[in-house]
Amino acid sequence: MSDDEDLPPPTGFAALDLPEPLLKALSDVGYETPSPIQSQTIPHLLAGRDLLGQAQTGTGKTAAFALPILARLDRTRPTLQALVLTPTRELAIQVAEALHRYAAHMPGFRVLPIYGGQSYGPQLQALGRGVHVVVGTPGRIIDHLGRGSLDLTQLRQVVLDEADEMLRMGFIDDVEHILRATPAARQTALFSATLPPPIRRIAQTYLRDPVEVTIAGKSRTADNIRQRYWVVSGMHKLDALTRILEAETFDAMIVFARTKVATDDLAERLQARGFAAAAINGDIPQAQRERTIAMLRDGAIDILVATDVAARGLDVDRISHVMNYDVPTDPESYVHRIGRTGRAGRSGEAVLFIAPRERGLLRMIERATRQPITPMELPTIKMVNDVRLARFKQQIRDSIAAGGLEPFQNAIEELEKEDNIPALEIAAALAKMVRKGEPFMLAAERREPEERHTHEERPPARGPDPGMAAYRVEVGHLHGLRPGNLVGAIANEARLTSKQIGRIDIQKDHAFVELPAELPDELLQHLKNVWVAGGQLRITRDGEPPDDEGKRPPKRNLLRGRLFGKPRRN
Repeated sequence: MSDDEDLPPPTGFAALDLPEPLLKALSDVGYETPSPIQSQTIPHLLAGRDLLGQAQTGTGKTAAFALPILARLDRTRPTLQALVLTPTRELAIQVAEALHRYAAHMPGFRVLPIYGGQSYGPQLQALGRGVHVVVGTPGRIIDHLGRGSLDLTQLRQVVLDEADEMLRMGFIDDVEHILRATPAARQTALFSATLPPPIRRIAQTYLRDPVEVTIAGKSRTADNIRQRYWVVSGMHKLDALTRILEAETFDAMIVFARTKVATDDLAERLQARGFAAAAINGDIPQAQRERTIAMLRDGAIDILVATDVAARGLDVDRISHVMNYDVPTDPESYVHRIGRTGRAGRSGEAVLFIAPRERGLLRMIERATRQPITPMELPTIKMVNDVRLARFKQQIRDSIAAGGLEPFQNAIEELEKEDNIPALEIAAALAKMVRKGEPFMLAAERREPEERHTHEERPPARGPDPGMAAYRVEVGHLHGLRPGNLVGAIANEARLTSKQIGRIDIQKDHAFVELPAELPDELLQHLKNVWVAGGQLRITRDGEPPDDEGKRPPKRNLLRGRLFGKPRRN
């Protein structure tokens, strides 16, 4: 029996026939066992087969195509041999970083990420020096092809990563343009979370007898991600988010908002409430977005408020929570969003804020992911206050342990003797100064004002209190309006305290509410578009003609004998 026959068969990545430099790099980063997508695709790609891979985000597909690219690379040729197309700049950067990391023991390897938002100068210089692999977004790749600065004639491998997202973002025509410019003898691998007909057509047109690999589990979302939802009613979403941030333990969080404007606004509001938050969206320059993501990775910020596209491909180990502040438009977006947490076997948390009228979308998400999303209870005021008190005490303990208190002790002793003020009161005053007017504890929830079941077309006979005025809103009893809904929406959208909101008189199809008399016109214009109880407020000052433009009457539900407001389709 030979010595070779005495050796046990290779296991882990060694069983995949990868070169020793790659196995050493994988050991350096702590990878021991290939994931299903890696074990099922790497052998076919090493053998030169075209491949159609269907797998969800977070399954390890980057290594599934990156390792075969490096294994088959000829570093002695300073020509472009592999091209990876990605839908976003963030994903292009991360794939390039992964390739560089896996090639740590392959001297002379060169990879270049190419994407919009970065100046052409560094890209042109790198291409002029020669690179082995380019990872890029379709638009910028086409720009370089038009300039003649990118030569695809020696290309041996092409990878389409997250093809369904490129379809959703409108890049498929660009992708086909690029594929037509590549050599016919290339190897092509297409990876996609879903395979809609246009992606199937791409595969049939540009892949040669591909091997199909589908990684399907019991659920399309990771089992190690706890998924919960909260029905938005009464309390405003920002207040609910604040309670979760204060009472739940989290390392880092991504908060998804629907629009670019919403990300900026929400990040500013969270910063005003004392949270280390920042926004990323398509309007923010790429260099700033990269700095922001680096700050999240390094712990300089804890909360990233992002749009779906801006967070695509984002992989930061610290992310323990994903908050769907605005409900995603489809189940696929939800799957991609919550895939930002629970990566590489770590546990994660996903929370979905959903309005009553969006319950159908909740059920659709559950069907698509084949996993239940459980209701959650918001932290109570007592829970939040207990956390605040514990944090305050710990901050004092940490400050005492850090030392350097002598100058302050001397000043307090002098004040105590000069004004005969107990040290306890001085300490409390200092704590209040640090809060800068912000309340230390959450106040008890404001009781809902008593509803007046009247159908008068005017405010109550008693006039508003001094400094207050009556305002009319175009939602009422027939829409299911409750005083708490109105108070929560106005308080948060107008940034008013509960003391600045007076009596509420709910009528049949409208209501009156007392607010500060001198509300700015731009704030009123903002409040007009706020949705409450299935209708827009369309607020006006008392005495002005009601704003009925676009107002929809409640629709009677004959099966349940109730009246509901029908929201406008966005």
